[in-house]
Amino acid sequence: MRDAGPALAVYAAIRLLGIAALFLWAAVADRDAHQLLAERWDALWYVRVVEHGYDFTLTAPDGRVLSDMAFFPLLPWLEEGISAGTPLSPADAGLVVSAVASLAAAWGIHRLVALLYGRRAGVLTVALYAALPVGIVQSMAYSESLFTALAAWSLYAVVRGHWLTAGLLASLAGLTRPVGLAVAAAVWVGAYAALRRGTSETPATPRWRPLTGALIAPLGAAGYVLWVGVREGDPVFGYLDVQGAWGNGFDGGLAFARFIGDLIATTPPAGLALAAGVAGLLWLYGRGVRQGQPAPLLVYCGIVTALALCSSGYFGSKPRLLMPAFPLLIPAALALARARRPVVWTVIGVLAAGSAGYGAFWLHGSGPP
Repeated sequence: MRDAGPALAVYAAIRLLGIAALFLWAAVADRDAHQLLAERWDALWYVRVVEHGYDFTLTAPDGRVLSDMAFFPLLPWLEEGISAGTPLSPADAGLVVSAVASLAAAWGIHRLVALLYGRRAGVLTVALYAALPVGIVQSMAYSESLFTALAAWSLYAVVRGHWLTAGLLASLAGLTRPVGLAVAAAVWVGAYAALRRGTSETPATPRWRPLTGALIAPLGAAGYVLWVGVREGDPVFGYLDVQGAWGNGFDGGLAFARFIGDLIATTPPAGLALAAGVAGLLWLYGRGVRQGQPAPLLVYCGIVTALALCSSGYFGSKPRLLMPAFPLLIPAALALARARRPVVWTVIGVLAAGSAGYGAFWLHGSGPP
């Protein structure tokens, strides 16, 4: 905690700025900031799981039947447990989970990056993560903060060779979001490399540990997907059918490419900016490869990025889906680490202010984040 203190302080300051901007904007617009954070969009579906179990469906205007089984269970389980033992409602319990998990995510990101590249790079990666344009989601009753915390600490355990911890955290991440299999894949890659070396980081560690961690890692995601499939009467494709009703699927990025093309044709500045943003993400990933990021981080980040960019779901959610791909921020953090301190904190301050303003504007819009 002594080492992580500066990173957590910076993270908390940036996120508090974002929350303050949201509440100020809500007061001017005569809106309820608490409702925006805890009682809209996906947050409502998690509460419905708590209140009804996995038995709630909603018929869309076009006839599609939307099922709450599209939402993984760990967050509603935690909401139910907290609300059962405290006066908090499930929605407020979700805010508590996100608040604690967001700090745990920042701590895990710092520990991982500091281990690989030094404390300064760790603090700056956390600052960039907090100041993402969609960083306000880290403070919502959504599952992104919980997932990122589990993923960051699992990756840290992989790098340290703590295989049982890595596998357990990966399995919990798989109970949080569909992309949890990316964490399991990172554990598999790390375990495979350790076994090929004939040791799991230290000669005293028996070979059964990486094997066991690799076996545990996918159990959460695989178990939930199989359970949904059985409930739907098709163990193989049942979960995909549930996601398909929501418009979610993997098409290799064709739908997103068409969306960008249409946007360029109708609103060139916005379309070109979006295309440049995608190109920037790919450049950052390539930069991470050239800088020699460990293979488990590259595999995890690559899968998260590919699933976010190549899915056919609601395009407005892609920035949120990319948020757990925090290794993309490491090259930028390393570049900032070489700059002078006034330059560093001027950049962070500008990004934090921009994130606060954009987050308040975003949540006051009509569409879900």
